[in-house]
Amino acid sequence: MSSLETELYAPVKAWLEATGFEVKAEIEGCDIVARRGDEAPVIVELKTRFNLDLLLQGVDRLRLSDRVYIAFPRSATGKGSHWRKRRRAIIGLCRRLGVGLLIVDNRVEVVQEPEPYKPRGNARKHRSLMLEFDRRQGDPNIGGSTRRAIVTAYRQDALRCLDFLHKTPGQPPRLVKQATGVDRAASILQRNVYGWFYRQDRASYVITPQGEAALSEFADALKKLTP
Repeated sequence: MSSLETELYAPVKAWLEATGFEVKAEIEGCDIVARRGDEAPVIVELKTRFNLDLLLQGVDRLRLSDRVYIAFPRSATGKGSHWRKRRRAIIGLCRRLGVGLLIVDNRVEVVQEPEPYKPRGNARKHRSLMLEFDRRQGDPNIGGSTRRAIVTAYRQDALRCLDFLHKTPGQPPRLVKQATGVDRAASILQRNVYGWFYRQDRASYVITPQGEAALSEFADALKKLTP
């Protein structure tokens, strides 16, 4: 352990001893090992700040015990620190990995207990995921893309409506639906999420300049759509 890491040892040891643990340092490569009766040992790994090395060390210690904490000083949680920027994500990751998390100064703050992760299913998001997968025609996107608009199933339906109205302007939603096979054509035209459509009178739609631009932007996606 470095000098700063050794400064964390005393408050962590005192915290563990206050709850009846016998504590020893540097056991088989572990910074801290604590025992209490016949319970599984508690292992604590110390670092001067939160980083990937500390997290990987904690995960590795799970081979020895399912009660593992990683700990770092409160001084490493200030403005601009990785911890400050990604606090919620770090806690969530530790929870999923089953690793506990401690922040230490002259006392110990338990941020996350080391307990088995039990994910809570989200039925609504699951249905949304499956529905989008089933509705989307083909595979129009490239995984990892960040600089281009994602072609969703909704956008594909909007493109079908756009292409039809480009070729046959001034049509009512009913005919757009019949010609394109898009059941939600009326909703797409009325909501006009992308700004592609304009209702020129009570019952008919044409495309806007934004719609004209979209025909070029999404030309490849349009070609891949079956009639």
